[in-house]
Amino acid sequence: MESVGNTKGRRERLRAETTAEIKKVALELMASGGPDAITLRAIAREMGMTANAIYGYFATRDDLVTTLINNVYTSLADTVDAAWDAAPAQDPAARIQAWARAFRNWALANPEGFRLIYGDPVPGYRPPEGGAAPEAARRVCTGITALAATAWPHAELRYSESDFEWSDFDLGLLDKVRPAFPDLPPAAVALALRIWSHLHGLVSLEIYGHLQTQALSPEKLFREELAQLIRSLDIPPQS
Repeated sequence: MESVGNTKGRRERLRAETTAEIKKVALELMASGGPDAITLRAIAREMGMTANAIYGYFATRDDLVTTLINNVYTSLADTVDAAWDAAPAQDPAARIQAWARAFRNWALANPEGFRLIYGDPVPGYRPPEGGAAPEAARRVCTGITALAATAWPHAELRYSESDFEWSDFDLGLLDKVRPAFPDLPPAAVALALRIWSHLHGLVSLEIYGHLQTQALSPEKLFREELAQLIRSLDIPPQS
């Protein structure tokens, strides 16, 4: 006779497997039909379940979307953090390149996830107070700021006449970056946003297919843009 513990363990495994499948199908529906396609009824239909059965896993569509965003954002944060940590701390260029390449590679491997957190809003979705993935968002934001921070000792003179002040930035952004980098001036935060625009811009064009007819090698374009970014920060080559 099967023990109570084994029965409970089997139920938990089945629930975890079904939950994972629901999230997988939701992203597949988004890939084929856009954000509007993420509905619990559509997912139930794809999985051969009743709508009522789906509600046993996610009470509302918004609960599912929040879980998806949190999972996806955390995956991105884990990926870029690992790349940053693996690069030599004494080599700013290597760290910036490692973070940037990890970001692009993650986006190419997870295009629906990229679109979910950086692109197409899900119509009618209302995130919970504080956001769907506040911790992951903070980690990615501070990671981007770390790119500027590691370059700042070399790039500071280039931006010596910058007139940025703390009042030029959103308080939510400052709440994330100032505790992590208390010595960085406003000009360095502005630099972080410019670095982000370089990296995010090209990756977004690639994910949304806008480079397909213009560049035969988006990877080469990204590599050259990254090299130019490093040069613009006055980071000396490592001997």
